[in-house]
Order: sequence, then C-alpha cells, then structure tokens
Amino acid sequence: MKKIAQIALIILAALPMVKAQESPKEEDFYKIITPPIPEGIVLEVGGLTTLPNGSLGISTRRGDVWIVDNPTSRTPYFRKFATGLHEILGLAYKDGVLYCAQRGELTKLIDKNGDGKADVYETFYAWPLSGHYHEYSFGPKVAPDGSFFVSGNVAFGDEEWWRGESRVPGRGWIFRITPDGKFEPYATGVRSPAGISMLAGELWYTDNQGDWMGTGGVFPVKKGGFMGHPAGLKWAELPNSPVKLTEKQFFAERDNRKERDSNDRAIKPENTRKEEPQFLYQLKEKYPMVQLPAVWLPYGVHGVSTSELIMDETKGGFGPFTGQVFVGDQGQSNIMRLVLEKVKGEYQGASIGFRSGFQSGVLRMAFDKDGSMFVGETNRGWGSAGDANQGLQRLVWNGKMPFEMYTVKAQPDGFEIEFTMPVDRKSAEDLDSYKVSSYLYKHYPVYGSPPINTEEVNVKGVKVSEDGKKVRIVLDGMRQYYVHKIQLEGVRAAGNYWSLVHPDAYYTLNNIPDGEKLKSADLKTSRSGNVKATEAAPVKEHISPDGKGKAAPAKTASASKAPTWEEVKPLLTKNTCLACHATDKKVVGPAYVDVAKRKYTNQQIVDLIYAPKPENWPDFATPMAPMPQVPKGDAMKIAAWINSLAK
Repeated sequence: MKKIAQIALIILAALPMVKAQESPKEEDFYKIITPPIPEGIVLEVGGLTTLPNGSLGISTRRGDVWIVDNPTSRTPYFRKFATGLHEILGLAYKDGVLYCAQRGELTKLIDKNGDGKADVYETFYAWPLSGHYHEYSFGPKVAPDGSFFVSGNVAFGDEEWWRGESRVPGRGWIFRITPDGKFEPYATGVRSPAGISMLAGELWYTDNQGDWMGTGGVFPVKKGGFMGHPAGLKWAELPNSPVKLTEKQFFAERDNRKERDSNDRAIKPENTRKEEPQFLYQLKEKYPMVQLPAVWLPYGVHGVSTSELIMDETKGGFGPFTGQVFVGDQGQSNIMRLVLEKVKGEYQGASIGFRSGFQSGVLRMAFDKDGSMFVGETNRGWGSAGDANQGLQRLVWNGKMPFEMYTVKAQPDGFEIEFTMPVDRKSAEDLDSYKVSSYLYKHYPVYGSPPINTEEVNVKGVKVSEDGKKVRIVLDGMRQYYVHKIQLEGVRAAGNYWSLVHPDAYYTLNNIPDGEKLKSADLKTSRSGNVKATEAAPVKEHISPDGKGKAAPAKTASASKAPTWEEVKPLLTKNTCLACHATDKKVVGPAYVDVAKRKYTNQQIVDLIYAPKPENWPDFATPMAPMPQVPKGDAMKIAAWINSLAK
C-alpha cells in the first residue's frame, strides 16, 4: 500500500508539469529587440529597405532618408542621406540608387560624389494632387521588368466627410511608372492602399477597413482589376484606362446612399441589421474584372489598419516559415502570418496570428541578411496599440520550434492542416478539439461591416496522418467566398503536450477545390466531452519552452469590484481597444474617462461594443466598427473598469 501511495504521489507531482508545458507564447520563440537610436532622431518610419551591403535604408513621414550601417550591431551608425522631402511612405533600391514616393512624385535620390549623401533629388515622375491631407502615396515597389508601382490613397468629402473621393487622377488607383518615366494607370478600387507589395515578382496590396471595405483585405493585383471601392471609377473611362467597369455600371448594382434630411444636410450611412446584404463576390459574378481578396483579415482580431506584406526568403533564418508571407498592422501594432494557395487559378488562404507587442504601429518590414526582421513603426495622427509615436525594432527567432499550424489548405470536403511538429494523436482525433464557423462581410458605403451570416459548421470527422504532422478535417457545409474560422483549442503536440501558440486560423474560401472526398470509414468521429472548443480556454500558467520564465498566474476581478488597470490592460490590448482609445486622451476615439462621464451602465457599454452608435460621438471622424468578437466576459470587465474612472 505504501508503495502504491508513493507512485500516486509521483504521478500527481508530475501533472502540474504537463499543464505548465501547454502554453509557450509568442515571446518564447520570437524576441523583439529595440536597437539604440541616437538622441534627436525621430524616425516615424514610412519606408524600409535592406541594401545589398547589409545597411538599412529608412524613409520617414517627416521627409528624411536615413542609412543605418551595421544595423544589427550594438552600435549601429545612422547617417542622414536626404532631407526636406514630403511625407515619404515608401523606399526602394534599384541599380545602385534609392527611389522614394513623396506625396506628389516618385523621386530619384543620387549620390554623385560618393560621400554618403544624396546630391541630386530628381523628379522621376510627378502625379497630380488636390491638396487634401489624406492623399497619401505609397511605394514604390520595383517590378521584375524594372518599372515602379505606386498606390494612391483617396481623399474624403467636405460635407460628406465619411466618403472616399478621387479628386484627381491616380487617387484610388494603383499605377505603374515605366523605366523611362511614363505613367500607366494599372488597377483601381483601392481605398487606403498602404501595403502595396511585390511578392515573388507578383503585385499585391492591402487595404484598410472603411467605406466599401468591410474589413482589412489582402489582394493580388491584376492589370485592369477592380478591388471594390468605387472612387477611382471616376477615371475609368479615360482613353488609357485598363479598367472596363464604369461608375454607372457600379452604382446600378450598389446604392451609394446619398441621402439628405429635411434641412438638406447629408445623412451619414450606417449599418442596418435588417437590410438585405450585398457582397463583393456577387459583383464579381457579373463583372469578371472584380478582384476578390485572397484573405479577409478579421477586424479587431488580426488587424485594424493593414500595412505591408513581406515574404520570408531567409531559408530558415527566421524560423520554419520560409516562403510564407507576413502582414503588418499599424493600428494593432502586430504582425500576422498568411498561408496562401491557388485554387482554380485564384489565390486564397488563411491568416494566423504571429507576433504582437511592438512599441508603435507596424507599417514597414524588411529582412536583414542574418534572417532577422526589421520593423518600422509610426502612429502620429493614426493611433496604435503601441503607444510610442514611432519606432524601429527587430524581430529575432531564437532557434526553438513553436507548435503552430504550418499550412492550412482547402479540400473538397474541409481542410488539411499541417503542423510544425507532430500532434498528440488522442487529442487530434477528438472532435471536441475543433470548432469551425463561417461568416462574411457586407459590401456597402458604410464604414466597415460586422461579420454577418455567421453559422457554426459541423465537424463530421478527422483523419490524422501516420507521421502525426497533418490532420484532415471533414466538414458538413463549407460555403464558397466565406471566411472559415478554424479553432483548434484542444489539439496538443506529441511528447510535450503543448497547445498551439496560435490556435485560430481564418481561411477565406474563394473556391472549393475539386478532388476526392474522404470516406466515412477513414474518419475518426469520437468525442471525449473533455475539451470545449466553444468555450474560452482557461488561463494557463506560462512556462517558456526551456522551462524558465515562470510568470505569476493571471488575476481575476470579482463581480463586486472593478478590475484594475493592470488587470484590464491585457484585455484592451488583446481586443485591439488601445488602437483607438487611451485612458485620458483623445486618439482615434474618445478617451475612456470621457466615456465614463456619459454614465452608461456596464451593460450599455457592452451593448455599444457590439453595436456602436457613432451618432453619440459626432466630433470623431472615424466611426467605431462593431466588435462582436469580443468575449462577453472581457466586455463586462472592460465596461466595469471604464465606469470605475468616473469621478
């Protein structure tokens, strides 16, 4: 009996170690390093590029271009290469010369005497401006043929301040500047195209949530393509336009909601829950030049202000994701990972969380020759979860393997997920380890869209590969064009029993592939009843992969006592509230102390999180989007904390 008791004690003593090893976090694999920046240098990074000699080129919103020599050393050397330019939101290197996109021109910066400073600022091509503050220009990106691509942000209305406008040619467009300096309109339908990118010789761009953009999206760009925002169609009938969709055709399909009240004042369009929704894919079914995003990024989860794309070409220097794409988010101060594939000739794929916690808004990224990633940051006037106004940081992989979804690929009857390490078979064959739902966004002139038509998707069965690296999930009811949220809360790694660092993937299913479906006899269909993927995962004790770095368990607020700032800040960060709000100052949205002065009840604040009323805050230009993804428990704690600020 004594021996049995000793064995029992040994088993019990081992259990906490199993639990402790379940939850390594992002920071246990990828470290954020802030290099020393000389006093007096304000970067507000707008462009970032790695030069052939390993130096780093940086352009800033304040109009400077810096070269950083030995950028990964303890003492990087900063030298000013150019200055006096106008809000440089992109930088590229070609044939020994730097090119930058100022607000109104593509500029060639030439160091003629080799002293490390630009002697000639040559206008390579100038485009028109109306003078509106929001007419940002992004780029350039160099194409394989040596031409340059630039994207033009829309302006906004005067009376109708919420409505994106193209007041001059090039606004709401992506355009090409040929190697000999000629202008070619290329594609339109863009709103705030901050993330124009070149991936393996193909042109891509990202857009932000706003009018006609239900949420952030990642789009491949084809000549003559239209991505959904109608402002640029104003110029679609010009002789040199490759876009064959007109304003008249567009607004025959979509109501622009240009309505006026009894005093002849413009009425701002708002989301209506009972309206018959229209979708971008419906427009594509009639007009083939309409380009769907490869990935819709879930608002408030994987982004609020989508920025640049970058492909991992480090051959393993940055971890196990060589060939995959990363996308930054300026508002949320984070980076996501994209898994892309072509199905029936069109790109589609999944977004998966990667790394959060940057000091300011992530706008630009560039890989160093050592495999680490430089991250250029800014938030002035735009707001971000990271509250610093600007920053240059570096993301470094420590060589340890995270347990992640490596790829997510569509199948005729579901999805195949490949992992970075083998799965624990028992957990992976349990249907209670999975939850899948699908939803879509409206295509309309309102600022942003809530996820709508949400349905739970039944998981019929799973099949785990022999090596444990892949799981085939068979579903009942996939929906073409819809985003499929795939949650794997219960899946564990073999051996160490880790949970996934990022257990959720959001797959945009533009096409369902053809092919053979799995037979019922090949599937595991049992449910343990032990894992509830539908419920929030319990807070786990944090232990790093090497067994070090034990953190104190998270505190919880009692129902009778409002949470403290230390308790509520992780919730505000996780749910992207800090991208638009601060405690005691106006950012994109009102300060929390000002919300507290309204004397809403906790429940009213929760209701406004899920269904905001922008008319309550008419002095704020950017309306708050619905945030239905915020868990009810988080929302109640946030509401209680806000009301605790009332004096």
